[in-house]
Amino acid sequence: MQPLSKTGVFFRNYLIHYLRYITVDTLSYKTISANKQTVTHAWHVIDGDGAVVGRAATHIATMLRGKHKPSYTPHVDTGDYVIVLNAEKMRFTGAKLDDKQYITYSGYQSGQKRKTAKQVFDSKPCMIIESAVRGMLPKNKLGRAMIKKLFVYEGDQHPHAAQKPIKFEL
Repeated sequence: MQPLSKTGVFFRNYLIHYLRYITVDTLSYKTISANKQTVTHAWHVIDGDGAVVGRAATHIATMLRGKHKPSYTPHVDTGDYVIVLNAEKMRFTGAKLDDKQYITYSGYQSGQKRKTAKQVFDSKPCMIIESAVRGMLPKNKLGRAMIKKLFVYEGDQHPHAAQKPIKFEL
């Protein structure tokens, strides 16, 4: 038997490595992709008493999207229902209560209105947390379906006791 030339040794090593990669057991890769039929939606209740608006909103948005589940799939609504209580007792840090502005626009000329966070908080405290969470969700049909699973209440009572929500600590 003749010894292999340099190109023959290279080709033999290349062939050994190539065969190693094409003989991988593909049945060991079983990525499960969630769909409408396999998703289960749980109910969570969050007490907003003394919670910071932005930090609470990130936890809520994560739960609405379903990113806390191992079965998270980006194009499927795998998230849970979230109930937020005591929205009027949530707080801002720093000077955001006076500096932050909420802008609405009617569509007409000079129809733009600005309100500070304090003005909105006094009139509609639920809108502040809804607005913060909406900004953290996808801006498409899926995001609009996710925001419908958020229920925000001013007091500590809610009408969803029949769903047996799980208490979530922030």
